[in-house]
Amino acid sequence: MKVSIDGAGRLVVPKKLRDELNLVPGTRLEINVRNGRLELEPAVTRMRLVRRGGGMVATPDEPLPRLEAEDVRAVVDSLRR
Repeated sequence: MKVSIDGAGRLVVPKKLRDELNLVPGTRLEINVRNGRLELEPAVTRMRLVRRGGGMVATPDEPLPRLEAEDVRAVVDSLRR
């Protein structure tokens, strides 16, 4: 697929790819150059361990979008294919 870069350096990821990769507005990505190519990857969410109820729980350092049941079903369905 071809895309173009606007005057501010932005590019639009085609809807087909956004849907396939579940990229929604606000999705954070890392961009890198490897072997002369641009690569986009989901940004890593930094976590820390917090003691809760006698155990340790991984807690994100920044707010994350709420995980809905529909999102979980979509992931499970995609893994079953």
